[in-house]
Amino acid sequence: MEQKFEHEESTLHLGKSALAKQNNQFWLLQISGWIGYSIIVFFAIIRPQFTDIDFSLERQLVNLAIETTTGFILSYLQWQFIRRIVVFKIRKVLLFSFISAALLGLFYNIIKLSTYKVIVYQQQWNQAWNTLEFGGWLLFSLTTMFVWTSIFFIMLYNAKLQKEHEMLLRAQTLAKESQLQMLRYQLNPHFMFNTMNAISTLILKKENLKANEMLEKLCEFFRYTLQEKTYRASTFAEEIDFLNLYVSIERVRFGERLGFNLDVCDSVLRAKIPSLFLQPLIENAIKFAIEPSKENGLIEVSAKRIEKSLQIIVKDSGVSGQTRLPRGFGIGISNTKARLDTLFNGDFDVSIVQCEPTGCAVTILIPYQEVE
Repeated sequence: MEQKFEHEESTLHLGKSALAKQNNQFWLLQISGWIGYSIIVFFAIIRPQFTDIDFSLERQLVNLAIETTTGFILSYLQWQFIRRIVVFKIRKVLLFSFISAALLGLFYNIIKLSTYKVIVYQQQWNQAWNTLEFGGWLLFSLTTMFVWTSIFFIMLYNAKLQKEHEMLLRAQTLAKESQLQMLRYQLNPHFMFNTMNAISTLILKKENLKANEMLEKLCEFFRYTLQEKTYRASTFAEEIDFLNLYVSIERVRFGERLGFNLDVCDSVLRAKIPSLFLQPLIENAIKFAIEPSKENGLIEVSAKRIEKSLQIIVKDSGVSGQTRLPRGFGIGISNTKARLDTLFNGDFDVSIVQCEPTGCAVTILIPYQEVE
């Protein structure tokens, strides 16, 4: 079945707030424009007449003042008219605006010619009019009103472009925040399943004190993750606090088997990073380096600044005989990369290497930025 789509013509409607901003720009252009107009008329038309026998500078200046004031008022009326019809389709606005400019130009021409006859030549306002003289003046008057109308449209179109640009930036910001929030919540069910399973195991073993301790820390964990500030970015100092909380939960399960060491330079504590983004990497390390082993294991997190970049390394001691590359990072590493890409627009690097004799290290390199 053939479908017909009606093309909806755009408008220049900007809303009250945008038009209010344009008002300030209008008055600046209006005042400076008509001052410039009077200066041009003085030097181009009046000054060359200084040598004429019947020349009167006083009458010329009075006439110029009336001419400029009249043009100022008419261009103001044109601006007010355009502001009221700007809600229509662009073709109608253009048509009505230039018809209005033509009518105002005609009226402006009559006033200019009349005052010139009365003030400069001290004649009747309509004395000795002829088509050639009226037509010559009319061309200049129409051009003046058309130029002002064009300037007004340039102002409005520029304001519309700025408004659309601001809306685009807001939409992109909201999209990024939504994506970061979605990626962050992708981790919570995964971690919650593991933790609740551990709590259930502790209860079955009748280790109720440990189960209660783990449950309290889990509540604190989710209270932190649900804070609004964790939707976007955090400082490295805040990330350290969160990692310590997370590791304390896991230590209820693994006890002394879980060794955790932080080596973070004080100079990077204000560095901007995605909130909670190291947790899935620590969780991976626990899964593959601590959980399968009956011996003590170690997870190390180090961070330092290298010129304009922040280097973060998450390293674990691993399990003898176990190979984790290229598998073993699943949702953790993919989620980390996605969040880094969203926050830094692809300006990052993540590398994974197998350590000797055992273990694995994830190295992350991102631009060094401080949270404002």
